[in-house]
Amino acid sequence: MREEIAEVVGFELDDPRVEMVTVTEVSVSDDLRDAKVYVLVDGSEDEVKKALRALQNAATFVRQQVAMNLSMRFAPHLHFVRDSAEENASRISSILSDLTNKGEINQKEIGDE
Repeated sequence: MREEIAEVVGFELDDPRVEMVTVTEVSVSDDLRDAKVYVLVDGSEDEVKKALRALQNAATFVRQQVAMNLSMRFAPHLHFVRDSAEENASRISSILSDLTNKGEINQKEIGDE
């Protein structure tokens, strides 16, 4: 389902606000009625908000396309949410790199942990 949603969002939505969106994960509820679609958006905070709003507005279209492409009689309602896990990992990596470059920690200390 993740691949199919990513395909629809990446190639079938004609909205410049979602050009920098990457679908990272899809979590479907036990009753199969709802799905959280985790997305990573490259851009400023304002661009992230606009992209999430655009995705939520397009959720019905994406749902219909996914149901049709996967031959599903019913598809879950899609709820797009920001995936902050990868952003946090990237931020931590950047901080460690800065500290290493400044000589405050060395690369060996990072590898030992």
